[in-house]
Amino acid sequence: MAMKTDIEIAREAKKKPILEIGAKLGIPSEHLLPYGHDKAKVGQDFIKSLSAKPDGKLVLVTAINPTPAGEGKTTTTVGLGDGLNRIGKKAVICIREASLGPNFGMKGGAAGGGMSQVVPMEEMNLHFTGDFHAITSAHNLLSAMIDNHIYWGNSLDIDERRIVWRRVMDMNDRALRDMVVSLGGVSNGFPRQTGFDITVASEVMAILCLSNDLEDLQKRLGDIVVAYTREKKPIYCRDIKADGAMTVLLKDAMQPNLVQTLENNPAFVHGGPFANIAHGCNSVIATKTALKLGEYVVTEAGFGADLGAEKFFDIKCRKAGLKPSAAVIVATVRAMKMNGGVAKADLGAENVEAVKKGCPNLGRHIANVKSFGVPVVVAINHFYSDTDAEVAAVKAYVAEQGAEAILCKHWAQGSAGIEDLAKKVVELAEGGTAAFKPLYPDDMGLFAKIEAVAKGIYRADGVEADKSIRDQLKTWEAAGYGHLPVCMAKTQYSFTTDPNMRGAPTGFTIPVREVRLSAGAGFIVAICGEIMTMPGLPKVPSAEVIRLNDDGQVEGLF
Repeated sequence: MAMKTDIEIAREAKKKPILEIGAKLGIPSEHLLPYGHDKAKVGQDFIKSLSAKPDGKLVLVTAINPTPAGEGKTTTTVGLGDGLNRIGKKAVICIREASLGPNFGMKGGAAGGGMSQVVPMEEMNLHFTGDFHAITSAHNLLSAMIDNHIYWGNSLDIDERRIVWRRVMDMNDRALRDMVVSLGGVSNGFPRQTGFDITVASEVMAILCLSNDLEDLQKRLGDIVVAYTREKKPIYCRDIKADGAMTVLLKDAMQPNLVQTLENNPAFVHGGPFANIAHGCNSVIATKTALKLGEYVVTEAGFGADLGAEKFFDIKCRKAGLKPSAAVIVATVRAMKMNGGVAKADLGAENVEAVKKGCPNLGRHIANVKSFGVPVVVAINHFYSDTDAEVAAVKAYVAEQGAEAILCKHWAQGSAGIEDLAKKVVELAEGGTAAFKPLYPDDMGLFAKIEAVAKGIYRADGVEADKSIRDQLKTWEAAGYGHLPVCMAKTQYSFTTDPNMRGAPTGFTIPVREVRLSAGAGFIVAICGEIMTMPGLPKVPSAEVIRLNDDGQVEGLF
């Protein structure tokens, strides 16, 4: 019998009306703004009313460095949430929204898989509730208002060579990375060089994800540095008078989206992905709301623990005052084999030696997450081709690292296949051993913070950066931004900046080619190696096979 695809499973889901899912969490219907029958936004007034309630326990799901074999981090996040509910815990899932760029490029959807999915799958991977469109519009409104200000006399004395605010679009389009705008004569403004980033890399996305409420959102938007004068004095978004209108555009996008798993458990899907170029976490408002409504909150952070978990701990938890109780690192036998040198085409054959050879990648992630003071368990996301000997090799290696690896079959069996992991997570979370602390203190210098991540998490020998970059960081410190954390933009495929260096490499340095100030979001972005903040499409993009079938259903998206 042919195995069903993720989308076929999702379409057969017996969804409950979203008002019922809200009722499970104690959200009255009048505080839910429905988008159709199966998704809704949670009202700001209701969220504010929860402030006095105690918090549940926060569990992070992270992973090894991703490989083309696929690790299943979101699938495990969803499965663990279902598993915790199955063993009698009131659990809420918090995951991130999908970007159109990778959906039409090569990565595919971001709603889990098999029997551990969040639905409605098609909407979540397309326009959903319009949050990303609102962020794109708010960002580009500011871009338009900057150029318009200059056109009408430039009373702020902006130096057109020092405009640092680019434009964004939620699509992979390499042609827009570096461009000249305002050509065509006097009526079109003053020509200048600029470019586009993908919407997920927008500071507006990070601000939405890190803001506590609409008031905080508007203040942070106002704090965005958009340009400098000839005397290098900063010009803020509030100087352009765009912060109010941007807040209006983001009013609904700021509210968390409530959906459900295949097992009808609640899930908040809110905020941007891309932990390689952004901070890559579910929104603070969604996570904090979930913590007031559930005993357990299971959230994910993007890509490997060197990116997603580090930013979750050093940016999100630091900023929002969150204290995680446990962390799960997702690994697969297939990925261990790839890290051990096996080609993707050969992953089906048993190769215990390659598994052992690839395990140091997992070991480094275990040590890194433990270094934040958070207890760790490894979830082996099961594939049909895994053999008992290969699974045993991973378990033995993890035991040597002072942790436990648990085989999870949630893709095929849903919550029934992940009960053991759920019980272990409860044991860790309730064991009281968590003593969370960020990697570096606020008062450390900015370059030293970059070095702390490069040396402490990636295990690099050091950081390479031109004098101009070091001087820029010192200028920001002098301007009062020295206390900010750093957000590293780096390939997700390796601890290094070379995507082909798998395993646990040593003897390398991290080259930083550019730094950007995100004053509103509250961090400094360090762009490392060849990473792009506007991705390109692959040779054969997924968009070529996405279509509507004869029944009007979407095909090719998953």
